[in-house]
Amino acid sequence: MKVKNNQNIQNIYKQAQRFADVTKSFIISGNIRRAIRCMQVTENLFTKGNIEIQNAISNVYVFSVSSFMEIHHCSIRNFFPKNL
Repeated sequence: MKVKNNQNIQNIYKQAQRFADVTKSFIISGNIRRAIRCMQVTENLFTKGNIEIQNAISNVYVFSVSSFMEIHHCSIRNFFPKNL
């Protein structure tokens, strides 16, 4: 059972990374509306998700997107929803 649980957690982290990549691609292409929508969806998942989902969003999605935005000198405060 632990192996299956570990695989599920790894999948959650992979999905968080893929969603971060999608969000970053919207930022790169200038589609800020869709990037913000991705962040709103992520915030909803974060507030309603279990601890594994919250950890994946915090450790993967937020870290990946915020690091990307800092490197590209984007104003993070204006983009991220309050709960993220």
